[in-house]
Order: sequence, then structure tokens, then C-alpha cells
Amino acid sequence: MAAPKKLLEGRIAVVTGASRGIGYHAALGLAQAGAHVIALARTVGGLEELDDAINAHGGSATLVPLDLTDFDAIDRLGGVIHERYGRLDILLGNAGTLGITTPLAQMKPSVFEETFALNVTTNYRLIRSLHPLLLQSDAGRALFVTSGAVTSRRSYLGPYSASKAALEVLVETYSKETKQTQIRANLLDPGTIRTKMRAHYAPGEDPMTVTPPEEIVATIVKLVAPTLTITGGLYSFPQGEWVRN
Repeated sequence: MAAPKKLLEGRIAVVTGASRGIGYHAALGLAQAGAHVIALARTVGGLEELDDAINAHGGSATLVPLDLTDFDAIDRLGGVIHERYGRLDILLGNAGTLGITTPLAQMKPSVFEETFALNVTTNYRLIRSLHPLLLQSDAGRALFVTSGAVTSRRSYLGPYSASKAALEVLVETYSKETKQTQIRANLLDPGTIRTKMRAHYAPGEDPMTVTPPEEIVATIVKLVAPTLTITGGLYSFPQGEWVRN
């Protein structure tokens, strides 16, 4: 008797920030669900560990060591994927930066600009480069990781909160522009997850009291599956529901 078909079998997926945290576990989970993962990150060692884990579970990956603020490289990525696969089924825009927690009046312009570059401009450039490939899929799915900081607007997180708010507008706009296509573009608020970013923000917190990134993987797989019909939505992992769609 043949094994049941996996939910993402035969799909091609790009995952940014794949060397650790949510991106690492999401990439592994997508591969386990049948997707071939194109894993992007700056940290070569983390990507190699991911590749080993994916292979150990019978999956496959292509590793792309990349500084995601190298926008020309993002443009080249689109061309390479086109030549090799002719399409892209899944884009998971996970990579982001907290920046530095400090009052706005004391924030260095370079830190402000770097935060927006990775959290906003990188995702715009990914959309620009990979949109033609998503159009070639029978069910292109784009999912971007946002944050509850957009609504909480806490002190000392100005650039991070503002950049995630800008990302939300960017993705909602893209969803409207692609509503008549097979592309579905959505946002995911993961809530408080045990990541390096969280440890940087709350250094005194006991990490064992924080949700591990493995627990969000099943949700991510569902949000990029061909069966998903919602577009322009925001899914809250802590609440377990769409809070905007």
C-alpha cells in the first residue's frame, strides 16, 4: 500500500532566517511535509545543521548563505530559482531584527535604517523578485512573520514596532493586488517564542517558560498549504485564530 501523500509534497519553498529559531524549525517542518526547502540565512553553520536535520528526516534542501540586505543578491535568487524550477510555491518571510532597545531620541540613524532594511525592504525585494515565480504556481503562498509589537507599541521598540507595522501594510497591499490570482499572502503573529531575539529582549526571563519554536511549525505548514483560501489575513498563534481576514 502506497504511503499517503504529504501535504506539501512536491512544493518548492523559500524560507528566510532559516539558520535558527522559527525559521530553522519551519524549514525543517516544511521539508518533513514534503517541500523542497530553499533555506536562506547568513550563518553557514546553522544552515549546515538544518541540512543535516532535513536529510535525516528524508527531506531535501538547497542552502543559500545570503545577507538579506544584499538586494541585488535577492534579485539574482529569483533568476536562479526560475532557471532551476520555473516556479515557487511558498515564500516564508521570517527573517527580522529587533534592532536596539533604546529611546527613539537616542537611537542612532544607522540602527533605525538597518531595522527597516531587514524587516521591510528585504520583504519588498523578495516580493518583487519572487512574485513572477509565485504566479507560476498553481497555489502560490506567501507568509510573513509580524509581531504583537505593532499593537502594543512598547517603549524602546520604536523602529521594530514601526517596521513590523509597515510590513503588515506591505503584505495587505500585496494580497489585494494578487486577489484575482492563485497567490494567497498573509501574516503570522507568533507571539512569545523561545528565540535568540526574545532572549535579547528579555535577558532575565526563564527560557523554559517560553513556547519553543517547534510548537508553531504545524500552524505554519497549514498557512502555506495549497488548501488555504484566505488572503490578506493576520493569524495569531497565541489566540489560535485569524484576528484579521
